Amino acid sequence: MDSPLQSKRADQRRKSKRSPNQSSTPPQKDAYARLLGQHHSSKFRAYLDQYVHESSTQVDDNGPASPFAQSHSDRVDTAQATKGRHQAAVDFPDSSGFSLSSVKDRCEESALSLYMEKLNGGGGGGGGGTMTQDTDRKQGVGERQRRGPRRDTTTSHDGDVDSAEENGSSHKPVDAKQQLLQQQQQQQQQQRQPKKNKVPNRDSSHQLDAQASALHPNLSTQDQEKRKKQQNQQEENRGAEVPGPKTPLGKAKHMQKSQGNSPGGEKNMKNRGARGFKKRVFEAYLSHEDVSHGLKRGELLQGPLRINPKNYNDAFIPSPDGMRDIFLDGIVSRNRALNGDVVVVQVLPREQWKVVKSDTDCEVSSESEPQAGKTAQRKKSPQKKRAGPPPTGSDVVVEDQYSDGDDLPTRVEAVSLGGADNGKRARPLEDLSSDGEILQRTAKVVYIVERKHSRAVTGFLKFLPDMPFAKFSPVDHRVPRINVPLADCPQDFSSRPADYANILFICRITSWSEDSSFAEGCLAKSLGQAGEIEPETEGILIEYDVDFSEFPDEVLACLPTSLPWCIPPEEMSQRRDLRKECIFTIDPATARDLDDALSCKQLPDGNFEVGVHIADVSYFVDEGNALDAIASRRATSVYMVQKVIPMLPRLLCEELCSLNPLTDRLTFSVVWTLTPQGKILSEWFGRSVIRSCVKLSYDHAQSMIDAPDKLFSPEELPPIDPQHPLDEIHQAVLHLHAIAKQLRAQRFEGGALRLDQLKLSFTLDKESMMPQGCYVYQYRDSNKLVEEFMLLANMAAAHQIYRSFPQQAMLRRHPPPQTKMVDELQEFCDQMGLAVDFSSAGALHTSLHSTLGDDEYASARKEVLTKMCSKPMQMAVYFCTGVLKDELLFRHYALNVPFYTHFTSPIRRYADVVVHRLLASSLGCGPRLGLQGDEVQAQASHCNDRKTASKRVQELSSELFFGVFVKECGPLDSEAMVMGVLDESFDVLVLRYGVQKRIYCKSMAGVESFQHHRVGKRGEITLVWAPEEPRQPALRQVISVFSLVEVQLRADEAALKYSAVLKRPQDKES
Repeated sequence: MDSPLQSKRADQRRKSKRSPNQSSTPPQKDAYARLLGQHHSSKFRAYLDQYVHESSTQVDDNGPASPFAQSHSDRVDTAQATKGRHQAAVDFPDSSGFSLSSVKDRCEESALSLYMEKLNGGGGGGGGGTMTQDTDRKQGVGERQRRGPRRDTTTSHDGDVDSAEENGSSHKPVDAKQQLLQQQQQQQQQQRQPKKNKVPNRDSSHQLDAQASALHPNLSTQDQEKRKKQQNQQEENRGAEVPGPKTPLGKAKHMQKSQGNSPGGEKNMKNRGARGFKKRVFEAYLSHEDVSHGLKRGELLQGPLRINPKNYNDAFIPSPDGMRDIFLDGIVSRNRALNGDVVVVQVLPREQWKVVKSDTDCEVSSESEPQAGKTAQRKKSPQKKRAGPPPTGSDVVVEDQYSDGDDLPTRVEAVSLGGADNGKRARPLEDLSSDGEILQRTAKVVYIVERKHSRAVTGFLKFLPDMPFAKFSPVDHRVPRINVPLADCPQDFSSRPADYANILFICRITSWSEDSSFAEGCLAKSLGQAGEIEPETEGILIEYDVDFSEFPDEVLACLPTSLPWCIPPEEMSQRRDLRKECIFTIDPATARDLDDALSCKQLPDGNFEVGVHIADVSYFVDEGNALDAIASRRATSVYMVQKVIPMLPRLLCEELCSLNPLTDRLTFSVVWTLTPQGKILSEWFGRSVIRSCVKLSYDHAQSMIDAPDKLFSPEELPPIDPQHPLDEIHQAVLHLHAIAKQLRAQRFEGGALRLDQLKLSFTLDKESMMPQGCYVYQYRDSNKLVEEFMLLANMAAAHQIYRSFPQQAMLRRHPPPQTKMVDELQEFCDQMGLAVDFSSAGALHTSLHSTLGDDEYASARKEVLTKMCSKPMQMAVYFCTGVLKDELLFRHYALNVPFYTHFTSPIRRYADVVVHRLLASSLGCGPRLGLQGDEVQAQASHCNDRKTASKRVQELSSELFFGVFVKECGPLDSEAMVMGVLDESFDVLVLRYGVQKRIYCKSMAGVESFQHHRVGKRGEITLVWAPEEPRQPALRQVISVFSLVEVQLRADEAALKYSAVLKRPQDKES
């Protein structure tokens, strides 16, 4: 039963509606002026202009304005309107949603009525607004939903949360306009009722009360019930998206803010009123003490975060037990951590673990495309199948000085290994659900131990009308969009944003608060036009935190000042003089930092004296000075296609330390006495002086190996020291080659592994440095010759420094591959009929060279299988021997040796400089290393990080130049071999260029349909090509691993990007 007050207000409402002849001058101008003071959008202003014009015309032509509009003009003078004015301005939907063309179609959605709705229902001063807001907060409805979708803050490509509509969510944001329409329709229905007791009411305050009673949700029990039902329905539609961490990405979608995060965070919330509250998007980090205790108790896990570059929602950390990776779903579960950061995670409850279709689906989950799957709690909710290769392949080879091949990837990638477990191994019980389904643990980040990501990214600016900031969209989708203050943008950016549409910028993330899906940042630099090599290159270097600045004066002051520099006599007297020996270098033809040389002399007894001579960089770089400090920070030289970013000043790299021919140079030498079969009879380490007699390239050395009886003329080789005839050098190369073959055979017989992969090289125009051609680099006998002796020297140095400094030695270890990953790959190979033995490194090496046939495509199959076998491999890393107590952990899996280090490249690797200092101290020809065990480990860890970054920069540089090559010279045709099959796409290795690309079935022209299915453990896709002639039948093509296909590489519209397009097969069953 209605209260007397409600009955009175209802009667007043009826009276106000029965007063069509009411005469008053509607003060629309006053209300309009107040609205303009609160809303600054130009589109909204134009909208109101037209509304006022139409309203005034209606008053002139059809009599007085409606009581509804009249009550609006009066209401804005009330205290309630004054109180809600700021909230209404904040709450109003994006002005970009308004257009003049839509006014006539939605005449009832007047600006003033919408304003009234905002005052009453959207957070004004009345209790109804407060109740609605509080209810929304309780249900997890974010500001984004209350305001409606924003077109200028959503994209599927920018690595942050999309709107619910664009993600196909079943829940739609609360739309204030729709609520207003419903209320106005109710009013119209009431107006159509029989008109009784028509009493004019000229009291504007009574009209205000009546209108408020009609619109206010709190004053009608029926309205309250209706609103409650709507909210309950919205809660049901949201399902599990908002509450709980089970699907964190869904939670983030409903917490997204269009305003960005303020620098003050929650400290500024106190003065914002009821609408100033921001709901948290991310959880607060645990304290350092809680994290320490949690790690000790095993309740928390620590590891490096790896975000899928093909799907930024998927992230992983390696499992400490070596089993399948732990999955982090969405940016909310990552809790503001970026790719590469060392994080601490908390494993979610078992019912929230991820259910996968097969045991292998979660094992190959680091790079994926969306697939069907489920969670343990909701088996029908959409999830993803984790599979897919990375954008570039990794060179997986054993340790050598020429490639970073020991950097075996930590991730596991797609090789189409789906299928049920065949019972060959026991699966832990915690891997299975109660229904026997296979589970993958999920987790959330609770602490960031180390922010290894540089927080600098390249990308583009986008202007946001009526916003105090611009949107920065990173090129790397794994990084969130960033709000950049307009004051930090170019001066004319706001007035001429189109001028900057194709300009690359560098932006640094400065903060990322808990209550915002967007980070905040500042522009560091404008790089130039996107698609040009130099701006793109500079962006890559900055993004991976590569220091390419000029060396400061205090660093250069550490170098010798008197040039040309000569070896001091006192230093010469303390070294072994090898200047009269036949010593030479073998390097790439373009190399300028020559840090190793070889010598080989046959002894009267038929044995050989073989020497490896390494530039003595530690003589010029004193420990602790400014030069040493910058070298330790850079940690490595960075090799790009067109240039090198050196670790040391060029005076050292290319002059004083480089073993240039016909010049006396300081070296650290290891000299062995070897039998022709490669057996070591004796070994000597020490500091020396050499004089290289010639600088040979790999091509020169290869020509000598290929023509052992040829008499080379001086014109065929670089300048040679006249003291050493050309034939002496030729014979030394041949002897080294013969011994290297023996050493190599012994290594592989002893269980070593080498996983060679294709490497792309370029020929550049000397003036423009643009690519003129590209080719797959050939690894030949001359490369193998140098590799064997560098490996031998590195192993010898490792034994020497570990014997002398068991707590301080910096060694390099390579853990064995992840057992579970290897087991799954073994099952796949068995299904394919491949006799591949994964029991040890040596067994795998033997299998790869004996099981793939002898036809013309055997090498291609080997390349594909090699890439598959590289996926379970872990990284080789530097470490301090005092940190690990178990010597078994020192082993190098690929080389199958107990001790290994890097000694042979001190010009370009700081780890080698540390090893040289340890070696000199162990031999009594240098001071003791100043670093203690923990400091050595810290430097080793830093070297690992910089080596990984350097390798990625090298890969991106190659991708950049190949993109230019495809654009300038494409399209390019090539044969390709399928190396992985997913549900709706497949990966191919382009044989002519050694690149791998993903081909998506849905985007293939000419394909009528496709179907994915499994044959045992193998995935296959059947493509149905449309007939070329009306009467011809459709052409079927089966795609599976090792299938040979024809592809064409074409440049994309995006700058320097390219795609692989599958060419139609011949008219026969494929």
